[in-house]
Amino acid sequence: MPRKLKVFRMPIGFDDAYVAAPSRKAALAAWGAEHDQFARGVAEEVTDPALIQAPLAHPGEVIRLSRGDLAAQLKAGPPKRKKASAAVVGDAPERKKPKPSPPPKRDELDAAEAALEAAEQGHSARIAALEAEREAIAAGLTELHAKRNKDLAKLVRQRDAAKDAYRAALEKWSE
Repeated sequence: MPRKLKVFRMPIGFDDAYVAAPSRKAALAAWGAEHDQFARGVAEEVTDPALIQAPLAHPGEVIRLSRGDLAAQLKAGPPKRKKASAAVVGDAPERKKPKPSPPPKRDELDAAEAALEAAEQGHSARIAALEAEREAIAAGLTELHAKRNKDLAKLVRQRDAAKDAYRAALEKWSE
């Protein structure tokens, strides 16, 4: 014997969705509901004879019926909001702007820049000292080369003179 059909109702927007089904589970399946709308208090069983006639004529089929005429639906909707007048807007207290966050601290940047500056000055001083030393060495080398050339020229002249004297003495001896 087939189970007796019951009629269930669930509001959907401005309409009510009615379905004739043997159980709540079957009604939820007909509506395509994923959660138990009965437990949430959204869906309910209907016993009013005037409301159950159409769903019982089409068991398992969802029948949507309007909950009232347009005027009733508009009345049931939220009240219209009035636009704020200029006087009301001007009297409203101004919202405080959120306090801006403090700027980031420069401590690490300042320390890094100071270290860089100190390193540059230290290296520049050492380079200048080495450059001065190189110039002194270059001047010393130039002076030493000049003295060497002068001394060698003098010694070459002495050798040549001694050589000439030796040859002359050798010639005199061999005669």
